[in-house]
Amino acid sequence: MIIKALTSFCSPGGKNGRLSILIFHRVLPQPDPVLNWDLHARDFSDILSWMSKWFNVLPLDQAIRMLKSGTLPSRAAAITFDDGYEDNLTVAAPILVNHGMTATFFVASGYLNGGQMWNDTIIESVRQCSKNRLDLSDEGLGVYDLSGPESIRNAIVSILKVVKYRSFDDRIRLSKFVKISANVHLHQDLMLTSQQVVELRDLGMHIGSHTVNHPILSTLSADQVIEEILDNKNFLECLLQEKIGLFAYPNGKPNIDYRFSDTEILRKLGFDAAFTTAWGVADTFSDLMQLPRFTPWDRNPFGFAFRMNKNLRHNSLLRANQLAA
Repeated sequence: MIIKALTSFCSPGGKNGRLSILIFHRVLPQPDPVLNWDLHARDFSDILSWMSKWFNVLPLDQAIRMLKSGTLPSRAAAITFDDGYEDNLTVAAPILVNHGMTATFFVASGYLNGGQMWNDTIIESVRQCSKNRLDLSDEGLGVYDLSGPESIRNAIVSILKVVKYRSFDDRIRLSKFVKISANVHLHQDLMLTSQQVVELRDLGMHIGSHTVNHPILSTLSADQVIEEILDNKNFLECLLQEKIGLFAYPNGKPNIDYRFSDTEILRKLGFDAAFTTAWGVADTFSDLMQLPRFTPWDRNPFGFAFRMNKNLRHNSLLRANQLAA
């Protein structure tokens, strides 16, 4: 009751309403000693139980309409997933349905039907490597100890940091280099199929746009940005036979991963709202093309509640005039 009362105080309803938007990527069937940044099924179920007690969890599209009209309930929240992993359907969706909740899944359409994102190629190559030492120095990526889960995890994080802001072609090339160096065969089954996207929608979930190839928009020309966004939107609308009105920026850091010009492109393309990875809560002053999202990583109810309330007090400052034109 104390937590609920505190949350209500920090997140009132109506014209002063605040919307907490959570972002996830994967929900694994079982805990993984290396991929400890991803939730597993029991953790996700626990989070939804806490959310149901302390927040009014809404479908994201409904929450955005209520935000615009100043009619949000107190303690308003919504749940989102990025990228389009198969476990979103096989693991996360049944748990959401069991808790009577929905989520919005932002799908990068270029990786459906057997594709794999460059970062997952690196993650799985290093995780499945049978060597105790991985030498990537020929491409300037370093040499890594792989003798245990922690060292493997540290190697993955270090390599991703180096490759993340390279050009799209360079990221693909380097991820293939890591795979060859690790000498592994990867199964191409991490992502959803087109039919599974339809199944996810038919379970009562919502689908949003996340570009075709998940590029960092700030590295692209305006024409390339339009192509990535519009091709993804058109594909999903054709697949689902419904409007796709919500968009999530790949990576999503303001002024780093996207620019003011990118928000303007989304407005002109008719999107209802777009979502970043900046912490904070959305309110009536927020730019609808820059709504904040965050992930509370705590695996116990007290830490989770503390972080949620801390985020409610965080002013993301994502206003229409924040980005440099």
